[in-house]
Amino acid sequence: MTVRPFVPYPDKRLRTVAEPVVAVSESVRMIWDDMVQTMDAMPGYGLAAPQIGIMLRLAVVDCSDKRGQAVRMANPEVLHASVQMRRHEEASPNLPGVSAVIERPRAVTVRFLNEVGQIEERDFVGLWATSVQHQIDHLNGKMFLDHLSSTRKKMLVARAEKLRKRV
Repeated sequence: MTVRPFVPYPDKRLRTVAEPVVAVSESVRMIWDDMVQTMDAMPGYGLAAPQIGIMLRLAVVDCSDKRGQAVRMANPEVLHASVQMRRHEEASPNLPGVSAVIERPRAVTVRFLNEVGQIEERDFVGLWATSVQHQIDHLNGKMFLDHLSSTRKKMLVARAEKLRKRV
């Protein structure tokens, strides 16, 4: 397992829709393992493959208290989203140093291929739901910034750029 580097914003891969996974193979499982290790090194609650330059519809999410509960997903799609919303501060390692409060459905039902290659439907609530939706956004070429007004988005990008130049 390897901790992989993050694709820096505004790399075009972060704005590109990822390709579907045809089957869960050993190479897909190895990518998931690297993604979990990379996510745990951040630390963060989830990671989508495009964030590390792999243009496949792969995501991992782990919002557990003690870690080691990562859900590995291929081709995740939201089947149902609750009407009730939840606000949470979101960020991305692709645009370090900035975050914003985003409002998303509090619960979602998601269909995906699991780590043994079977179609699974699972309900996610609270932080788990927020993280899953955040990762699916990445798979669709979107970032948390896209949920903000254009003015707020420009401000955050400018702040991140200023922070990057200081390093």
